[in-house]
Amino acid sequence: MEPIKLPFWLEGVELSKLRDAATAYWAMITSLLQWPLTQFDALTCSIGILNLLAYQRDIQRFKDEPLELYRKRVGFAYINAKDAGSKAGFIAIFARLGIGYIEIQERVDPVDWDVVLLRLSDSQISNNIELLQNIVETYGRTCRRYEFLVITPVPVTSPAWAVGHVYSYDVAGV
Repeated sequence: MEPIKLPFWLEGVELSKLRDAATAYWAMITSLLQWPLTQFDALTCSIGILNLLAYQRDIQRFKDEPLELYRKRVGFAYINAKDAGSKAGFIAIFARLGIGYIEIQERVDPVDWDVVLLRLSDSQISNNIELLQNIVETYGRTCRRYEFLVITPVPVTSPAWAVGHVYSYDVAGV
């Protein structure tokens, strides 16, 4: 906000007090007028408005859910609903909500073709079990069953050394 300029014939201490009071008053009026514009963003709005947005977007807060995660779920509700039908979209939903890397395999078993395998690390499953269940219920395909499988990274080492063999090839003249 630009500083308020008063006529030059008003100078002194009283002028600076008047200028400071006017600047503070208009800063308060500006913030009050801009407040409604800040309430449409689910990541920064007040809790009351966030709950209204969540109701509008059909998001229910589960027990002991952190406020930051709740804000993300409400804020990304539309794009998550749009991405829910595809494999790449489902992976994007997990990335947006901060779960991390996931592998999805469909139709692995020819008998139970409706089973979808979600491969996650053990820490991802244990830290986000309610969120994972909520994502599958909300954005999973209706006619599919989902199973969680654990990916455990295992470091494998194998020694390598030269064995000193000599190879020779006889190529017959063509």
